[in-house]
Amino acid sequence: MSAAATPSRRDWLLADRPASPAQARLGQAYRTWLAFRANRLAMVGLAIVAALVGMALFADLIAPFDPLRGGDLRTARLLPPSWTHPMGTDDQARDIFSRVVHGSRLTLLVVTLVAVIATPIGLVIGTCAGYFGGWVDTVLMRVTDIFLAFPRLILALAFVAALGPGIENAVIAIAITSWPPYARLARAETLTIRDQDYIAAIRLQGASSPRIIWGHVVPLCLSSVIVRVTLDMAGIILTAAGLGFLGLGAQPPQPEWGAMIASGRRFLIDFWWVATMPGIAIFVVSLGFNLLGDGLRDVLDPKAAS
Repeated sequence: MSAAATPSRRDWLLADRPASPAQARLGQAYRTWLAFRANRLAMVGLAIVAALVGMALFADLIAPFDPLRGGDLRTARLLPPSWTHPMGTDDQARDIFSRVVHGSRLTLLVVTLVAVIATPIGLVIGTCAGYFGGWVDTVLMRVTDIFLAFPRLILALAFVAALGPGIENAVIAIAITSWPPYARLARAETLTIRDQDYIAAIRLQGASSPRIIWGHVVPLCLSSVIVRVTLDMAGIILTAAGLGFLGLGAQPPQPEWGAMIASGRRFLIDFWWVATMPGIAIFVVSLGFNLLGDGLRDVLDPKAAS
């Protein structure tokens, strides 16, 4: 019975003539998933990101030791990787594997908060500039150009220096420096949408500009912006790690990967694992987001060849 039901469900999702809007939406989502699943590197990226999320959610169960408290400094300090300590211990006799696992929570928190803060800002500024044009477009894009004129890390350093060190201020600084590319992309998409016939028809029906922007322009810009946000996740992680490395992000003894590298650089020659293990974590997670973003771009890009 189940073997016969599976093909029928697949045929229902892939029907050429959907019987309802819900069937059409589900069918489109299923086709998108099939296209995404065919990309092996994208699936590798999805697996890495899923592993990061799972590690952050179940860090207390995965980590064998307390990430903040170390062992006996006389016997457990700077131990090499072993079965007991898979990534070794640091100069405070803390298990590095446990700290890397718990550090995934901070990484995921920073990535999520920056995406939640920066994406709406970029969408609002970009769609308003592209839809209204004229002096609104000029003012908003010149402000955007000012932010784009500075390297992201340098600008984030300036904001954190003004706000003070800490993970909360680091998130705010990274979010403030992350929205300009989304605004430029949303503006470009809006310029191609605002003169379409269906937008003119909606305008003739008496819809207000905010309703047109939020109800019809923003949803059409979302796919491109989501792809860009996913591709920028690696840069966000590296910026957060850079701030932590410089002592302006998460403060000790929080297990932030950049701060862990900074504390381990003193032992890089003799005890390489102290700085190398969190560095590998940053590399793997950044690679995962890049692979996932490339896969989403191939699937969601409306200009890509089908």
